[in-house]
Amino acid sequence: MSERDGIFAGADPFEIAGRWLAEAEETEVNDPNAIALATVDDSGMPNVRMVLLKEIEAAAFVFYTNYESAKAAELDSAGKAAFVMHWKSLRRQIRVRGTLTRESGPQADEYYASRSLKSRLGAWASRQSQPLSSRTALMAEVAKVTAKLGPNPPRPPYWGGYRLVPTEIEFWADGAFRLHDRFRWQRDEPSSVWHVQRLNP
Repeated sequence: MSERDGIFAGADPFEIAGRWLAEAEETEVNDPNAIALATVDDSGMPNVRMVLLKEIEAAAFVFYTNYESAKAAELDSAGKAAFVMHWKSLRRQIRVRGTLTRESGPQADEYYASRSLKSRLGAWASRQSQPLSSRTALMAEVAKVTAKLGPNPPRPPYWGGYRLVPTEIEFWADGAFRLHDRFRWQRDEPSSVWHVQRLNP
């Protein structure tokens, strides 16, 4: 293994992803955990948006959203999604594809409770992806739910997480003269053994 190959060291891609994210937290100016999440609607039209990845588990990646949003409708309909994490400061990225399940239990409650009060109230006030007449109307709704729910609002029933269990994870590191390093972890099913392969740049 060359010195450059060392950054891909480890048989567990989740461990590598966690290590890369930790390194990015030391170098990225804003939101090192930002991912570009790609979905498709019922007609097959693709969609993509930035989302914050909140946890790298032993076998999955977890993020949260409003279940009534356009994003959630596409996630639930397809049952599959993909994302890319790109760190300009490190010249690295991770691409992930896989299947989805909802996380709407105690883990979602715990994460929701860890958010700032304004963010928790905002989750109640916003009807994500729906038309909005004005920012004034949105702020009025924030004031309304603040008065109603007080300083400790519960998690909204329409707000929670998604757990993406990958069948493919690709790690990319910038190389001189565009001779980048790419390694792909691939498996047929979440229970299958990973097959690891170096790819041409």
